[in-house]
Amino acid sequence: MRKDPPAEVCRMFLCRHGATAANEMRPYILQGCEMNGPLTPIGEAQASSLAGALQNFPLRAVYASPLLRARQTAQIVAERHRLAVATDEQLRECSVGRWEGMDWETIRTKDAAAHDAFFADPATNPHPGGESYTDVLNRAMPVLSSLAEKHRGEAIVVVAHNMLNRVVVTPLLGLPLKTARQVKQANCCINVIEWTAGKPELVTLNSILHLD
Repeated sequence: MRKDPPAEVCRMFLCRHGATAANEMRPYILQGCEMNGPLTPIGEAQASSLAGALQNFPLRAVYASPLLRARQTAQIVAERHRLAVATDEQLRECSVGRWEGMDWETIRTKDAAAHDAFFADPATNPHPGGESYTDVLNRAMPVLSSLAEKHRGEAIVVVAHNMLNRVVVTPLLGLPLKTARQVKQANCCINVIEWTAGKPELVTLNSILHLD
C-alpha cells in the first residue's frame, strides 16, 4: 500500500476526526453538525499519530468535512504531504436534531418514544428534527464515489465523522444499514476503501494500531 494503487483503483483512507470535549465527556454527549468545537489536546495528539501513520503513503489529496474538528485533523495530516485540505458540505456529520448536546440516558428518559424508534431502526427513523442513517448515506456516497473517480490511480484521505463513516462502511460489510450503530469508529481511526471502476471494497476497518 506504500505505492500508488493500480491505475483503475482509488485507495481511500476514510478517517474519523480526533477527540473533542464532547467525545471526552462521560457520559458522552451527541455531537452532530451543530456543535463545532475544536480538538482537545488529546485530539491533537491523536491527529498527529494519524498523520504519522500516513506519512509514508503517497497521498495525492486530503478532503474533509467542513466542521472544525474534521478540518483540524485533516490539516495535521495534509501538512506532512504539503497538501491543502478541500472540504465538502456533504461530508458533515449526521444532524441529530433536538438531541444535539444530550447524552443517551437523558434522551431515553425525556424522549422515550423517539429514542426507541431510532434504536429499532436508525436507517428509517431519523433523529427527531434531524437525519436518519439513510439520509446521511444518500448524501455522502455520491461525494465519495465522485472523489474516487477523480483520483483513480491515487491514494487520498477523507476525514469525516463517527456516524457518517459508520453508514458508509456498514453496507460494505454486507450488513443492513440499521445495524450501523454496532460498527465502531474510534477517534482518528483508519478505514481503507479501494474503489475499482466505481465499486468500493472495504479493505481495513477501524484500524487504531497507530494510537496509544
